[in-house]
Amino acid sequence: MTTYYIDDDFTKEYQDKTAPWGFNGLGYIVYKRTYARPIFDGDSDTILRTEEWHETVQRVVNGAQDIGARLTEDEAVRLYDYLFNLKGNVAGRMLWQLGTPNNVRLGGDSLVNCWFVDIQKPTDFSWSVERLMLGGGVGFSCDKPERLGTVRSGWVEHLDVNDADYIVPDTREGWGEVIRRVFECYLGDDDNPRNMVYATHLIRPAGVPIKTFGGTASGPEILISGIEKICNVLDGAIGRTLTSVEVLDCMNIIGSIVVAGNVRRSAEIAVGRLDDEDYLMAKRWDLGDIPIERAMSNNTVFVSPEEMKDMPETIWEGYKGNGEPYGFFNLEASRQYGRMGEERLDASIVGVNPCAEIPLANRESCNLAELYLPTIDSKEELIDVAKLLYKVQKAIAALPYLDPASDKITSQNMRLGLGVTGVTQAMDKIDWLDDTYVALRELDAEWSASRGWPESVRLTTIKPSGTLSLLPGVTPGVHPAFSQRFVKRMRMASSDVLVNYCRSKGYYVEPLRNFDGSEDGRTVVVEFPCAFPEGTILANDMTAIEQMDLVRKLQKVWADNAISVTVYYKMEELDGIKEYLAENWHEMKSVSFLLHSEHGFDQAPMGELTLDEYNEMLSKTKELGERLSGSTIMSEDDMALMGESCDTGACPIR
Repeated sequence: MTTYYIDDDFTKEYQDKTAPWGFNGLGYIVYKRTYARPIFDGDSDTILRTEEWHETVQRVVNGAQDIGARLTEDEAVRLYDYLFNLKGNVAGRMLWQLGTPNNVRLGGDSLVNCWFVDIQKPTDFSWSVERLMLGGGVGFSCDKPERLGTVRSGWVEHLDVNDADYIVPDTREGWGEVIRRVFECYLGDDDNPRNMVYATHLIRPAGVPIKTFGGTASGPEILISGIEKICNVLDGAIGRTLTSVEVLDCMNIIGSIVVAGNVRRSAEIAVGRLDDEDYLMAKRWDLGDIPIERAMSNNTVFVSPEEMKDMPETIWEGYKGNGEPYGFFNLEASRQYGRMGEERLDASIVGVNPCAEIPLANRESCNLAELYLPTIDSKEELIDVAKLLYKVQKAIAALPYLDPASDKITSQNMRLGLGVTGVTQAMDKIDWLDDTYVALRELDAEWSASRGWPESVRLTTIKPSGTLSLLPGVTPGVHPAFSQRFVKRMRMASSDVLVNYCRSKGYYVEPLRNFDGSEDGRTVVVEFPCAFPEGTILANDMTAIEQMDLVRKLQKVWADNAISVTVYYKMEELDGIKEYLAENWHEMKSVSFLLHSEHGFDQAPMGELTLDEYNEMLSKTKELGERLSGSTIMSEDDMALMGESCDTGACPIR
């Protein structure tokens, strides 16, 4: 079979077209900021410009062919048109990485979004470092820390000497290896203390560009500081097993190392037990003296339907503005059901990805794409887009993965997560979803058999879609619009030329403020006034109960994985939320909550605007969306960009 590729002659009819970017051109800025790759001058390191949308789509479709999607000519052409016109999209990771050498060098690890690891041994910490440095998110367990064994007396010292026990190479594997050695100094099968001297003089200095994934090097200092913090945690536990909160702190410190390592937000989610009060209190910011690194993860708890009927009051304190609300994850339902009511057993599930839409086995990855429901014109078109995206996703699941355990479980489960977004803007199209799911199941049986692959244990989901939903300007995932008019705050590297471009258009820019109130000199926040069309369902139009009812419905007709939802609630709704969950948790898999307002988060991703406030902000700005000129081309150094892929703000950049 001859593989068909989209050539430059084909794209000529698209290069002068403008995609239907959302929010008056904000979608274009988001695309250029996050997904447009640099175009070099021949084989040199000189960057001429970054991609335009028609080129990105060409790279993605051809990259899918390279990894084995086996699209016919007609299918490749249709997929190109659907992607260009924002009918659907591959995941942000694929949008950035498909069609690059990384697909060969790193296999599936270059394209998947997230992983989960069941923390049992020292190598699980180093494994997490490497996944986070690949740009994905990591979920991890805190529920059985005793499996790590008793912490013994050891010590770790940093000395830049040539005879150090370990000289850290300037690689992802090197950073992972030094973290492994740190933990093995303290954790092992014997009581003998182990010591290590490590050196970091091979690590490139701060500010040097990183070509593989974009961004700049952080230098060794953040690694040295992070190891010191990890050792402080372990030193405090000598002679006993670690607590769940100490595991949490170690993983959050690792996340903070990677954040600075590539000016990128690490995505982490911790899962723990409902009866672990220390874990439930770990993010009570109102109590003070809590390590700033704990902001790195979303925290959730395993809750069975029976446990939901008698929840400890401790967990509800975070819902009262006294900390951060924990999410809930129904492990029993995730293992028993695909779509709720359809028994499809999956005993391998032990946790969940950082946004909680994909239940996962140990060291398994998630593989995402999505359908823009408001932009799709018919059920037939929805089914067609879904089938084409499925073939791309299935090819990614069939790729090799760097870790043998990840490779084995991924090839066994072939787990996919095709999502829908803009749901509350297209409520009349929900009836199309059941037939679309059935069509996908039929295609999976046929396509898997023809390729010699197992059928996928799960196919569909609804993810938060924070960044990708901005491209067409639709509501994210299953969420209602935050408000009719709102300010969208976006993080960018302070050196990014888009910052000056936005300033020139009148948009407000300020430095990012850290959790402790200090300013981050490397990152800025840009404010964009946005508005949804009249008639869009707003968060204020839906009670917390109505939002959860919609999740229950979609868990039955579409998502055989889970649904990532952050339910907006008002304080007076809390008692009703408790009652609803006690009665209906057996029909849900995951849920998290956020106060609609007065949550106390500085520089929150969104803030409600009155009509007057919106008009005032808009009056100070000029239209976005024209293509950037040669004088505003991003450098490789400028590609280290921050994104908000989750409503909770905890998902990875792309």
